[in-house]
Amino acid sequence: MKLTIDRTALLKCLTHVQSVVERRNTIPILSNVLISAGDGHIGLTATDMDIDIVERAVASVEVPGSTTAPAHTLYDIVRKLPDGSEVELDGGGDKERVRVRAGRSTFTLPALPVADFPAISGDSLPHSFELTATELKRLIDRTKFAISTEETRYYLNGIYVHATRMDDRPVLRAVATDGHRLARVEQECPDGATGMPGVIVPRKTVQELRKLLDEVDQPVAISLSETRIRFAFGAVVLTSKLIDGTFPDYERVIPTGNDKVMEVSVKPFSAAVDRVATISTEKSRAVKLAVQRGTLTLSATSPDAGSATEELEAVYTGPSIEIGFNSRYLLDITQQIEGDEAKFMMADAAAPTVIYDAADPEAVFVLMPMRV
Repeated sequence: MKLTIDRTALLKCLTHVQSVVERRNTIPILSNVLISAGDGHIGLTATDMDIDIVERAVASVEVPGSTTAPAHTLYDIVRKLPDGSEVELDGGGDKERVRVRAGRSTFTLPALPVADFPAISGDSLPHSFELTATELKRLIDRTKFAISTEETRYYLNGIYVHATRMDDRPVLRAVATDGHRLARVEQECPDGATGMPGVIVPRKTVQELRKLLDEVDQPVAISLSETRIRFAFGAVVLTSKLIDGTFPDYERVIPTGNDKVMEVSVKPFSAAVDRVATISTEKSRAVKLAVQRGTLTLSATSPDAGSATEELEAVYTGPSIEIGFNSRYLLDITQQIEGDEAKFMMADAAAPTVIYDAADPEAVFVLMPMRV
């Protein structure tokens, strides 16, 4: 294999694919990127056995072929080369080395056999539909903060995506929860998605996909089965295993009878929570909300740091209520509210609170209270 490629194009591909490669690997080939050249293109593939990412770029191919190279080392080399330089890659065949040359710089890297490189993206994916990049980013951004990081409850370590019905219309819904908070966001169901199985997209896949979407302005083609999901856009194809588990019946967690309704301007509220939480103890970051007619008082106390209170205007006409929350969880939710107003629907100090974005009825957030 021998080819020449513009440094900017190669760096863009490497930035995307090397991100999947774990820094420490017990299987040496998983530290490498597969480089394939032919038909005026270079293809780069990286995998961690759960996620597989392939990206293509235009290159001047002198000798078609393929090889592998250490992903992070190759990325660091190309990142440090001067802008505008042409990069020559030479390797493959029986060679156990890959040569990287640009200007007066030459690097020789060890190569592992192409035959050792695993392929995970082979089986057929019967369900296919498209979302715009904006729609997919919205589903991810408004739910990913609630993904659990507790490995023992592995079935919560991702976003549950499924087709369902809401008010007798088909919707595509994304849900995430860690047991303390829950986020549920939905949108009109795209063509081809109505018969899809409910799937749990793993946290790492969500993170890698979200990074890629910042550079995408065309529709994203999504294909899936009960075990794998594939996202294709532009020159990138990201394939991932799905979490093999049953997502809990989240509808049972969303209370429907909460009758104490408070509306508050979200930006002043977020800023006040952040200020008052400065005092709260590091572990719980607890903040108390005392709500009465027209007024919301935020407070926090700490044996070491003292106390803080702040008063805000709020639309509220029900009986007085005091309820405590983890301030970080509260701020995570308010950051997802795109409108000017947040609507809190409460029952009592021990029951889950439902929070709505007044500007977007398709987004629902649930937060468990804490004792303060």
